[in-house]
Amino acid sequence: MRGLIVDNFAGGGGASTGIAWAIGRNVDIAINHDPDAIAMHSANHPETLHYCESVFDIDPVQATAGKPVDLAWFSPDCKHFSKAKGSKPVSKEIRGLAWVTVRWAMMVRPRVLMLENVEEFKTWGPVIECPVTEAMRPCPERKGETFNAFVSMLSTGINADHPALAECVETLGLLDTAKLMKGLGYKVEWRELRACDFGAPTIRKRLFMIARCDGQPIVWPEPTHGAPNSEAVKSGKLQPWRTAAECIDWSRPCRSIFGRKKPLAENTMKRIAKGIQKFVFDAQEPFIVPQNVTLAPFITEHANASNQRNMPVDEPLRTICAEVKGGHFALVQPVLAAANICKHYGGNYSGPGDDLNNPLPTVTTVDHNALITSHMIKLRGTNLGFAMDEPAHTITAGGLHLGEVRAFFIKYYGNEQDGVACNEPLHTITTNDRFGLVMIKGEPYQIIDIGMRMLEPHELFACQGFNPEYIISNYNGKSTKKQQVARVGNSVPPPFAEALTRANLPELCIHTAEAA
Repeated sequence: MRGLIVDNFAGGGGASTGIAWAIGRNVDIAINHDPDAIAMHSANHPETLHYCESVFDIDPVQATAGKPVDLAWFSPDCKHFSKAKGSKPVSKEIRGLAWVTVRWAMMVRPRVLMLENVEEFKTWGPVIECPVTEAMRPCPERKGETFNAFVSMLSTGINADHPALAECVETLGLLDTAKLMKGLGYKVEWRELRACDFGAPTIRKRLFMIARCDGQPIVWPEPTHGAPNSEAVKSGKLQPWRTAAECIDWSRPCRSIFGRKKPLAENTMKRIAKGIQKFVFDAQEPFIVPQNVTLAPFITEHANASNQRNMPVDEPLRTICAEVKGGHFALVQPVLAAANICKHYGGNYSGPGDDLNNPLPTVTTVDHNALITSHMIKLRGTNLGFAMDEPAHTITAGGLHLGEVRAFFIKYYGNEQDGVACNEPLHTITTNDRFGLVMIKGEPYQIIDIGMRMLEPHELFACQGFNPEYIISNYNGKSTKKQQVARVGNSVPPPFAEALTRANLPELCIHTAEAA
């Protein structure tokens, strides 16, 4: 009998998607307490049985209806282990979510268990009350104590007086502790893996634990991708890492950082200045924005009907109504920032996004004189950002913190003043018409503007390794950008789950060609 595949803490469906890529079908059961997460998961995995409940409220025996379980996946909330959490008080309940793995192992004994979390999950230990703030904090002297006990319960057993045993029993409501003291007989291993090594364009690093009770060996997948300058890539053994650049929607405008109604924070401006210094001035080969993005003009209808229409420009125009004053059709032409570097001369540059009603000659100079570079900025932590030709850094669920910075250039012909260094806060240098001189591919250019925008949800999902067709909006009729970002930040990069499933359950998997 074919065993079930169960995704606990399913979120928006990252692990389920990767598993589905491997086995050629949707997972059988997905569990998550968040209605929004279940809505996204349901839209993308319609054949899955969904439980919108706490994992602690699910009876594994009832949920599986007596059928065997081949794989149970667990991605418990990681925020109370993550180093990105900062100094906020910890929650004992959330830190103990992984105990549900023990319940499934005891009650339905899945052939394979897989658990994903941040690297700091290995430090799981007791929490104590801070005598000053009365907030709960991990006990520094007992780091890893609960983690080791967790592994022991799954494998060889634990002493009756171990404090973690009481915590597990209390959390799960278990009365019979004999099985845990004896051990559940799983072989358990864990290892840290990076998503970029398995085909996702993000450096996201996670701890994975694999436990199995069927006597088969635990197999760790071999990386398929590597650093472009590594010998393995140069020799053709590995593919080069996928990069952030391939996930960026270059058709989206990048608003100037200058002249905003609400100025950017000073620290953000400093980050941008330092990023320009690092990724443009000091870079041997700055990343040049692709210029071959096709524009897609279309016709839109401004009528009073309830269903305004858009239509392509290469079809006959729809019926024109005389009643609409001034006509009701309009041409819409998406314009890239690259197509808007106008007014290159005379010190009157008006920034990207200039009106297309401007004289055409100011636009036609772009192909000859304009250049755009791009890099990523991080608005949290100490890291300034990263180059476009690297994998994206870890995406978190707390909000938008990855942005794109574009520097707009024109050719420098030597008839202007020397460029001004960009290693100072940008607000101190904006009075110059030409404020940055840089050599790019052997030719001098001057920066005439800098734009920054936060990444959109569809770009973040692409960075996380999801396919473009994955449904991330309107899955519940009212999804917001904040909800979408939360889903991607909490998600497992699908290539992780695919690689681990293929390595450990090859008999269930389809060939890669079939998956494609």
